[in-house]
Amino acid sequence: MIAAPAYLTPFAGLLCAIVLYAVAGVIAGVLRGGALRIVYPVAIVAALIAIACDLAALMSQGDFAHVLPIGLPGTGLRLRLDTLSAFFGLIVNIGVLAAAIYGLGLDPAHDLSGRIEPFFAIFVAAMNAVLIADDAFAFLFFWEVMSLMSWALVVANHESPENRKAGQVYLLMAAIGTAALLFAFGGLAGTAGGYSFEAMRAAAKTPLVSTLVLTAVLIGAGSKAGIAPLHAWLPLAHPAAPSHVSALMSGVMTKVAIYGLIRVVFDLLGAPVWWWALPFLLLGAATAVLGLLYAVLDGDLKRVLAYSTVENIGIIFVALGMALAFKAEGLNAAAAVALAAALLHAINHSWFKSLLFLGAGAVLHATGRRDLDGLGGLIHTMPKTAALFLAGTMSICALPPFNGFISEWLLFQSVLAGPGFPEPVLRFLSPAVGAMLALAAALAAACFVRAFGIVFLGRARSPAASAAHEAPRVQIAAMGLLAALCLFGGLFASALVALIEPLLVKFAGVALPGAGTGPTPFALVAFDPKRATYDALTIGIFLIVSGTLTTLVVHRISNRRTRRGPAWDCGFPNASPITQYSGSSFSQPLRRVYGAFAFGARDNVDMPAPGDMRAAHFSVTMRDPVWQCLHAAPARAVFGLARRLNRFQFLTIRSYLVFMFSALIVLLLVAAVWF
Repeated sequence: MIAAPAYLTPFAGLLCAIVLYAVAGVIAGVLRGGALRIVYPVAIVAALIAIACDLAALMSQGDFAHVLPIGLPGTGLRLRLDTLSAFFGLIVNIGVLAAAIYGLGLDPAHDLSGRIEPFFAIFVAAMNAVLIADDAFAFLFFWEVMSLMSWALVVANHESPENRKAGQVYLLMAAIGTAALLFAFGGLAGTAGGYSFEAMRAAAKTPLVSTLVLTAVLIGAGSKAGIAPLHAWLPLAHPAAPSHVSALMSGVMTKVAIYGLIRVVFDLLGAPVWWWALPFLLLGAATAVLGLLYAVLDGDLKRVLAYSTVENIGIIFVALGMALAFKAEGLNAAAAVALAAALLHAINHSWFKSLLFLGAGAVLHATGRRDLDGLGGLIHTMPKTAALFLAGTMSICALPPFNGFISEWLLFQSVLAGPGFPEPVLRFLSPAVGAMLALAAALAAACFVRAFGIVFLGRARSPAASAAHEAPRVQIAAMGLLAALCLFGGLFASALVALIEPLLVKFAGVALPGAGTGPTPFALVAFDPKRATYDALTIGIFLIVSGTLTTLVVHRISNRRTRRGPAWDCGFPNASPITQYSGSSFSQPLRRVYGAFAFGARDNVDMPAPGDMRAAHFSVTMRDPVWQCLHAAPARAVFGLARRLNRFQFLTIRSYLVFMFSALIVLLLVAAVWF
């Protein structure tokens, strides 16, 4: 066999794509007026090149490495494209492709063009560079570039106080995460100080070091992914960013964080111990439920989607925890099922969440509003957007034959294998986690029935909603691409499983146990055909045929004449839109069941006495315990301490001399005792 020249390898092609992204960003920064015409076409070309290279590397199971003569002295900048980075590269660049197509439909006069495009291109280049970094210096450098560029995108509309607050919180959380990752890589390097990933794999780790590294990477990568309680930046930053940037941050950037977690825990940290799975399982299950409780009670469409991202990150964490537990206990087949669930949910979430954020952007552009109770009836004026948003809704609710069902079905199959754990703690925890996931699935259905119904169905609740218009064709095309991928991922999940097979063999020891054993080539089998088989294509064909036959039969035997009559409006004769169910009305039962316990929710009713003609008022107050305890309370303590220390800058020179002399005496005493 004749080897391909080095300049034709997938690694070289991916480097070219990254350079294209970066150069487009630099040119757009110089020529701000034409940024919209430069960045998105170049990003589309670069994304297609990167997708082809990542697919080639993944299918060939290639491992391409190169060292550039920059970076740390004597080390250089180590880069490597292996199967793990290629898989997550697919996630990144498919999301970039859809976001760039959507960006072609932006209005340069009103959509902050010039503030977005330069940072957009460099942000995308940095995400790709993180995936191919093969030493700690390169990883952290590109990670910081990714964080700074995304921060700049969050505060693009810096005139808004809410956006400035979102940027401040995001930058603070990013700094904490980077510091934690720096600590994790320091622990992995050990006393030898080998900062290449190859040296970290070979370095011996004591149990204490492994524990500290695991804790640090959970904080560092978990804060960027949005795991609770480190999720505070996410519902602030996503609504503040432009919608196609929100799609990248939620659907793509969080997966770069998941990549970092997998790279460290499954690749660099060594053989797992069973208790490593506990933080993944506990934090993941709590995050899944908590994220949806936030989402189902919130009234902002983009914030609802942001909280839903928190829930889906929790699901991925649970799947990774199950994979770690099974691998540590020697149950490799079950580990492969759980890891397949995690990887498939990562790519599935990137598709349907990007679709939903782009749909929310189309709604915001058409109406100027994102509050649920100010929308409604958009299915009449935005039918294409409504249909595509419905596809994303069905995917995120894990309804067959869409892709969201596949990964959650595999995850539940791995949970059902939990009684096989030799460790009693894991045997007890597995069904409890399964129950939390079932609750999260039910809450997800309620959340998105509410979101789709309030936004698109019924009648317009505001003049802006009644005057809405359909999104531009190019933006419809971007959403259509993602909707098609959601359907493809559901119908042909076996192709995706075949794509990730090298990763399952590398990190779980075996491929998916039931792969290729189904009754049809497109059937998906977790363990064996007798336990569970899912054939999405057959189910999809059955749904189409049965639905068509039912429609034909109903129309054949029913009266063909169209009958019109007044709509029954819940007993109210007034046809005003305010008599419709609102978003808060929909969530009221869940708020009363869960809100009082989780958020201290309280209904405040001001009802005038009989004869008093003033208007009645109703309001709901809720308290976010995570924000109050973990973020607001430390901030108040720091500011309080700063105010107390502020008096030291107003002392006299004599007082400063006394302090300096006292410090000198203390240091001399310490030196005398120590030495």
